[in-house]
Amino acid sequence: MKQTFGILLLLLVTLTSRADLTNLTVSTSPGTVIPDANPVGITSTLTVSGMTGFTTNLTVALDITGGFTGDLYAYLISPTGTMVVLLNRPGMSSSASFGYSNSGFDVTLSASSSNIHTFEAGSYSLNGGGQLTGTWGTDSRAIDPMGAPSTFDAAAAGNTLLNLNGTSPNGVWTIFVADLSGGGQSTLVSWGLTVVTAPEPQTWTLLGGGLAALWAIGRKRFV
Repeated sequence: MKQTFGILLLLLVTLTSRADLTNLTVSTSPGTVIPDANPVGITSTLTVSGMTGFTTNLTVALDITGGFTGDLYAYLISPTGTMVVLLNRPGMSSSASFGYSNSGFDVTLSASSSNIHTFEAGSYSLNGGGQLTGTWGTDSRAIDPMGAPSTFDAAAAGNTLLNLNGTSPNGVWTIFVADLSGGGQSTLVSWGLTVVTAPEPQTWTLLGGGLAALWAIGRKRFV
């Protein structure tokens, strides 16, 4: 009987662990030209549905070709209205008024990677089209680098993708991209999201309490 109860408990734990996380990737390929030197920019949307629990990790895939990376400003709006600044004139600072000059991005943005704003300060690679590749952290600074360069330089560049953790991913996600300086034409080829969710905290509590109760009953009954 002890062995039977132990097997049952192990099975319950195994089934619970398999149900811990759910993973979903969604993407779209608008192929939309981004107006040059126009703050009105463009928007594109994606819908996430059917996920349970709350977000524990989210990454953004971004493919922009042409133009100059230092001209681009982009942000993401979640279904709950949380704003995440993805790009903010990469390379621009009080001592570099034009930013970086490579041609776009083919990157993944995550919450655990080096900030993309200063990617040329470290190791990086470009593909044959001149796009930055690899996995990077979001720019995150919601400050105009032209309006207040010294303030922009001093601002903490945290990763605001972390602000999405603990929220429901279901609903409409919107990306905005603008080219804020003349010269060169960029195109938003595609973008997407990979979302990982986990059960709500109260679910963990109920499961933990239920397993503890089963263990206590089995120990009392079978010892």
